Amino acid sequence: MAQHQDLTADYHDALANYEKSLITNNTDDAKVKEHNAKCEAGIARMSIRCGDVMRGVTVAMKYAYDIALLKECAQLLEEEKQYSHAAALYDHAGNTEKAASLYIKLKSWLKVEALLPKINSPSIHIQYAKAKEAEGRYTDALKSYMKAQDFESAIRLNLEKLDDIDEAVNLVQETKSVQGAKMVANYFQNSDDPTSAIKFLVMSLCYDEAFQLARKNGKLHLYGEILIQTSQARPEDFKSLALHFEGEKNHLLAGKFYFHAGEYSKAMTHLLKTGGSEEEETEAIGVAIDAAAASDDERLSRRLIEFLLGETDGTPREPRHLFRLYMARRQFTEAAKTAVIIVGAECGRGRYREARDVARGMCAALRARALPVPRDMRRACAALHTYILVRTHVKRGRHELAARLLLRLAADVSFFPTQQHQVSILTSAVIECSRAGIKQQAHHWAKVLMQPEYRSQIDPKYSKKIEGVVRHLPRGGAGAGAGAGAETPCPVCGRPVPAADLSCPSCEADLPFCVASGLHIVKDDLTACPECDFPAIMTEFVEILQEEGKCPMCGEIVDYRRLVKLEDISPYLDTISNA
Repeated sequence: MAQHQDLTADYHDALANYEKSLITNNTDDAKVKEHNAKCEAGIARMSIRCGDVMRGVTVAMKYAYDIALLKECAQLLEEEKQYSHAAALYDHAGNTEKAASLYIKLKSWLKVEALLPKINSPSIHIQYAKAKEAEGRYTDALKSYMKAQDFESAIRLNLEKLDDIDEAVNLVQETKSVQGAKMVANYFQNSDDPTSAIKFLVMSLCYDEAFQLARKNGKLHLYGEILIQTSQARPEDFKSLALHFEGEKNHLLAGKFYFHAGEYSKAMTHLLKTGGSEEEETEAIGVAIDAAAASDDERLSRRLIEFLLGETDGTPREPRHLFRLYMARRQFTEAAKTAVIIVGAECGRGRYREARDVARGMCAALRARALPVPRDMRRACAALHTYILVRTHVKRGRHELAARLLLRLAADVSFFPTQQHQVSILTSAVIECSRAGIKQQAHHWAKVLMQPEYRSQIDPKYSKKIEGVVRHLPRGGAGAGAGAGAETPCPVCGRPVPAADLSCPSCEADLPFCVASGLHIVKDDLTACPECDFPAIMTEFVEILQEEGKCPMCGEIVDYRRLVKLEDISPYLDTISNA
């Protein structure tokens, strides 16, 4: 009867019948316990319905293990606006989010804060944040907005209440919030900072507003640079810029923005008209190269090549531009030929490290594509890297190794175009050979230095030393080929070859050099730099990495523990095919 009256909203009679239904005998019996539990649950509900809230809560808490009862009573209390009791029952029932929501309504902040660590729901954190913001506790509100990942509200709070523009900017940059960027842009506009406003208008995808603001403040170039850095810019946005600069006859910027608009032919026309400083022309050529590569149009490439060769205006440009064009168009054979010219030009200026880096990059690019490296490029890379390595080994006190490398350079000294550098190499060869006890070779190259074309350029502080080496003929004759040094197996045929030689007399193969020692590589102690993938003798590479910390070839920091011993030598032999 009580359950029926409960359903028909006859709550007072239902309460009376639930009370009459309680059994007072045999209360330890399981069935009696179950029956009485149903009665007391009804009493709890009906007490709340009838306004006796404290009795209802007390009875419900007597059966705190009955989660369904607690939730039902909490819901009834909430309907009766008894939020404090409802929140307590929700909390006991494990519904912390509902409990926190009611405590927020009651502004019971201590209870809310006790529950917040257990809550993941963004909506609760947002409710708490809004309540704190309304009270003026902006720092607490900000923390909750951040927990709820309501970044737009957090940005707004930083701008409007906390006046923390730096934090607002950081949040926009981290979260890429479009609305947040718009708010920051408005802040900068109101603060008379059009440069920052333009940047954040672009971030908020308000391109038209950014364009108008940039034009009004004479900052269209800046607007364009910002536009280039965003992935969501539209071709028409770049075209608007191109048309503007075309009207101003600014060929560099018109060409640059036509390129980004995808109109490559118009871009090329303007870029090749760029005058002004060398820096401006270099930038124009760089963009023109990108345009030629992106268009995949032979006619545009031909126009650019003619310009670079000087066929257009009689003024050839530096070969490095042509090299970059060939690399961008993946014309690696032509790029390799141009790279040889660039290496020669850099050597002519005495810029050997830069020349080595060009040769290294070209060798790596060709090898990565399983293309043959021209012999001239291999020779240049080996000679230049050897030249750079010599100083390292002298500093490390490895004079015999330095001497062997210098002897290799001396035998090919004509590679170095200036007589000053030739004399320097030959002088170093004599001194290091003397230190290492390689007397016959020291004597031979000292005699060469005494030739008229070299003698006058010898550094005065070494003149007497070299003259003394010439005067004291070593025992056993002065044959230039004596003292070839230790031999190691050829990595191709296995026959012994002097360790410093880069060609095998038996199989006639050109041998790859070790980036750490400069000697030719050996098959049973092979590794490669994990950054540039140039081969090395593992024991030598480990030693130099422990001392120097970086690869002598690419200059990158390398932990020697990253090195892996290689069994297959063929990838490095492929790079030296006699192409």
